[in-house]
Amino acid sequence: MILFPAIDLKDGQCVRLVQGDMARATVFSDTPAAQARTFEDQGFEWLHLVDLNGAFEGKPVNAAAVEDILKTVSIPAQLGGGIRSLAQIEAWLDNGITRVILGTAALRDPALVIEACKKWPGKIAVGVDAKDGYVAVEGWAEVSDIKALDLAKRFEDAGVAALIYTDIARDGAMQGMNVEGTAQLANSVGIPVIASGGVTSLEDLTALKQVNAPGIIGVISGRALYDGRLDPAQALALLKDAA
Repeated sequence: MILFPAIDLKDGQCVRLVQGDMARATVFSDTPAAQARTFEDQGFEWLHLVDLNGAFEGKPVNAAAVEDILKTVSIPAQLGGGIRSLAQIEAWLDNGITRVILGTAALRDPALVIEACKKWPGKIAVGVDAKDGYVAVEGWAEVSDIKALDLAKRFEDAGVAALIYTDIARDGAMQGMNVEGTAQLANSVGIPVIASGGVTSLEDLTALKQVNAPGIIGVISGRALYDGRLDPAQALALLKDAA
């Protein structure tokens, strides 16, 4: 199982939000590229990048910070936030992003996801951000009437590389993961799932490993890594252990 350290970008800084609220942002670094290098040096094999401003504005905003990160590290990175067109997807893939995450676009324009998957096999992930089981979009500012599982099933045969499932109520709140909800999603679709939201400790990672859901291939952690609650070496060793 892959552990993805999260670098959430707001106004060029590395921050963490509480439940997606831009007004409740904690700045952890003024130099996201340096933070990315630290994660690489700690042994992480992937990065999870989010353009928070872009998610709200519907267009890339923190492109300069993302480009600095890509120039600084050699490990692959996945990026989401404000990516709403084939041209934007292509630009980011050409710039060195390994996998593009489509969230709002997946709900508003599912044909875009299907076309992108055909054009760039293995390069497209779908962000499924849920609040009380329903999909939230536009930087989580709007909650739709579509259930998270129903959105995921729309792309069952599209060739999506992964679903990134976030329980918004848990994100940044340090209250533990929604392991059961994540497992239910992973067991209901044939698309690999990356868990997100609420990782606070090694116990959360252990619970995710032990739940009967082989479709869960990774987990994203942010605040717990930044504030020291999750030790990178211990977490990486735990998830690499086959037991």
